[in-house]
Amino acid sequence: MQVLRVTLLGLCMAALIFFTLSELGTWLIRERYMSTENVNRRKAQIFAQFNAYVSSQGVSGRDTAAVARWTAGYDYVTIFLFDTGREQQYTAGRLESGAHSVYDPQIHGKLYPIRFADGLYQVAIAENSQVRQRQLVTIAAVVVAGISFLLLFMWYTGRLTRRIIHLSKEAAAVSAGDLERRISAPGGDELGALADSMDEMRRSVIARMGNEKRAWEANTELITAISHDIRTPMTALIGYLGLLCGGSGDEETRTQLASSAYVKAMELKDLTDQLFRYFLVYGKAELELSMERFDARVLLEQMLGEMEFDLSDAGFTMERSDFEGACSITVDPLYLKRVLDNLVSNIKKYADAGSPVEVVSTYGDGRLTLRVSNAVAPLYARKESTKIGLRTCDKILSALNGAFTVQNDGERFTALLTLPAEA
Repeated sequence: MQVLRVTLLGLCMAALIFFTLSELGTWLIRERYMSTENVNRRKAQIFAQFNAYVSSQGVSGRDTAAVARWTAGYDYVTIFLFDTGREQQYTAGRLESGAHSVYDPQIHGKLYPIRFADGLYQVAIAENSQVRQRQLVTIAAVVVAGISFLLLFMWYTGRLTRRIIHLSKEAAAVSAGDLERRISAPGGDELGALADSMDEMRRSVIARMGNEKRAWEANTELITAISHDIRTPMTALIGYLGLLCGGSGDEETRTQLASSAYVKAMELKDLTDQLFRYFLVYGKAELELSMERFDARVLLEQMLGEMEFDLSDAGFTMERSDFEGACSITVDPLYLKRVLDNLVSNIKKYADAGSPVEVVSTYGDGRLTLRVSNAVAPLYARKESTKIGLRTCDKILSALNGAFTVQNDGERFTALLTLPAEA
């Protein structure tokens, strides 16, 4: 668009210059070149040259062919001969005027006496060289207007070329690794928009590299921490199982060993679940889902029943309010169960056991919504968390064509699960 605007501006400027120069040239021709003084001077020069020709060649006044041969060498000149004795006119030249038998000063202008070989005649000279001057003015106006247009366009293309070279150098510097160098091409045209897009791409690369670096650092820290954490319960578990396999101790001792081994096994399960959640959130692979259609009421009854049992075992109470009507949902039950397990784990860590956990399901407008809300324990109101479990829920719900949102004002935490449903 900028090129089109510059082209239109150049054409308008060229047209203005052309008409300005044309009018100026026309005025100069009319006021200066065609002034009475200049016209008479040119006619006097023409008469002097014609008189010299007549005298040197001995031309007769009635030899219009000889007069025509002379005027053939002079563009825009016409010779009118008047025989003073007979009052007859003879015309010769390239530009013929209307014939008049007698002299008319308004038509023929000034008369010049001249002696031909056959007697004395009078000569009137018609000189129309202003036509040539107007042609020259037109040509000059076209040339100047064209040069002006070319100069403007060359200035713009030169400026555009410099900006492209500048943009190319900045892009080359960024591609060489200087990501902190801003890509810019000042101007509101398409090249400026291209530079902004390239700079936005540069910022996106920086952000992505930062995210990957943080993910790598977190991955390294997590692997290091989990490797250490797994080693401790694993060593204890192996020790307990070794004692059990050795058959040492009485029944009560073996029961205690089995109980301790179970505790350590659950610790290992929690650690592996945490590792799974981490790689689910930060992994690039898509989830491999096994989608099936279920009666929403039956499926929620089973999953929420397990959730209620798990929470009651940890000292929590749960209040349920189920949706009215009937509908079906298409989900992967294992992944949906993992979402609820993550919410249970989050409740156990941060919820106030003195307040009930509220679970409300609603159905409408083709959507099944599950609302899980709990009071936040004062001890954890300001505690920071990695939120890996919640990010896992969001990723799973997105894969199930649903949505997952949370609200936390420091006193109450609410998770909202939404899934497409059909009646």
